[in-house]
Amino acid sequence: MVPVDAHLLAVRDGEHGLEVLLSRRAGGVYASGLWHLPSGHVDGAFEDVIAALLREALEETGITADPADVRSAVTVHHRSPAGGARIGVFFEVRRWRGSPQVMEPEVCDAMGWFAFDELPEPMVANCRAGLDAYRAGAPMGVHFQEPGDPIAYDPALDRLVMVSGPGSHATGPQNSVRAFAERAVGPIIGWTDVSWAREESRVWRAHGAEGGEWYVKIHQNQRFHHREVAALRGWVPSLGAAAPRLVAVDAALRAVVLTAVGGRPLHGAVHPPEKQRWIFRRIGQLAAAIHTSAPPRPAADGLPLAKLERHLAGALPHLAPGDQKFIRATAERAVGLAPLMAVPTHGDFQLRNLRWDETTGTLYVIDFERSEEGPAVRDFVRLSDAWHGRPDLFQAVMDGYGRRFTPDEEAHLTVLSVLDAVSGISYGAAHGDPELVERGRRTLARLRTAQRP
Repeated sequence: MVPVDAHLLAVRDGEHGLEVLLSRRAGGVYASGLWHLPSGHVDGAFEDVIAALLREALEETGITADPADVRSAVTVHHRSPAGGARIGVFFEVRRWRGSPQVMEPEVCDAMGWFAFDELPEPMVANCRAGLDAYRAGAPMGVHFQEPGDPIAYDPALDRLVMVSGPGSHATGPQNSVRAFAERAVGPIIGWTDVSWAREESRVWRAHGAEGGEWYVKIHQNQRFHHREVAALRGWVPSLGAAAPRLVAVDAALRAVVLTAVGGRPLHGAVHPPEKQRWIFRRIGQLAAAIHTSAPPRPAADGLPLAKLERHLAGALPHLAPGDQKFIRATAERAVGLAPLMAVPTHGDFQLRNLRWDETTGTLYVIDFERSEEGPAVRDFVRLSDAWHGRPDLFQAVMDGYGRRFTPDEEAHLTVLSVLDAVSGISYGAAHGDPELVERGRRTLARLRTAQRP
């Protein structure tokens, strides 16, 4: 039987906005020294989860509350680094009797109120996952940690995946996100969900009362949030009008407000051949602008081969005969490749993240949540599928880019394309996405054909 924990979200209005009550574990308990919500497990079959919450609140903090004042907040299915799984049920309480204080000093050495955007560190990772999902308005989260992950929350290893409720996109985001956006841009009178169906991140086009439009985005995890914000604050402004501008950030909500850009995605668009070549030349120019937005630096890491075996295991049933041998041979050759210089990269540079405005002739790039430093050819992995069979489009990209790939870059591009294909097949198979599986299979077939004598 999976243990069930009840977590108390005691929330009050403070000087700097909403505050939540946290306590710090101490002594010989799990996660000693880490901050956490007052909580405890349901005590046997006779106790329901509300009764457990109120009992733990009294035992740990000394406050009492009525069951009628308990509100469901979020449920998190959590797996610890050691492999044990639990169900955490988080409840919001805004009315109680008494003043919170440390009632069990042998297992708790501090207690206090903290603003949601100034949470203390270190904090238990699954507690932070519940707080983040609550702030984003998600009714449920899945937080499965991997062996070797720390017990304490680490934004670089954020495992939270938020699960939306039915119809949650139809009327716009959660009230906390609405309030954040309106503090940044003023009253908003309409919301249009423009989220990409395949991703967990949520994006709305916000329509201002005075006619302006913005994008409001909630990232699926802290890693993507940090990457996009870092890019928008760092190298993206050098692209000028070709990219949205950052208006506001709320790290606790994992939310950003961006200026809206025009045009339509190039994914699925149809243009005459001459227009296609012109657009693809602009794509090359934009790639060059991204890669020269900061000086190149020696790469910190080599090619990302560590996850190949895990992805290959998931992809294996869907590979064509000879694919596995080709994949392993490519990985073996990759070990001897010299690292390339690292530059700013978009990380998901493909047609669906490129928007073309026919009226103004402007090419826009969006979605920087996978941005990080790496070899420049990383940005041509997914784009290369768009010029397959069209050497004129490849030449147009190279003309815009200002140079051809070096032999070392071509070798790295092959390896990165194989790794991306395998991970795409594995992910698509596990998540019921046949388009990703087919794209990966198509990429492997193309690369195998290109390497034959």
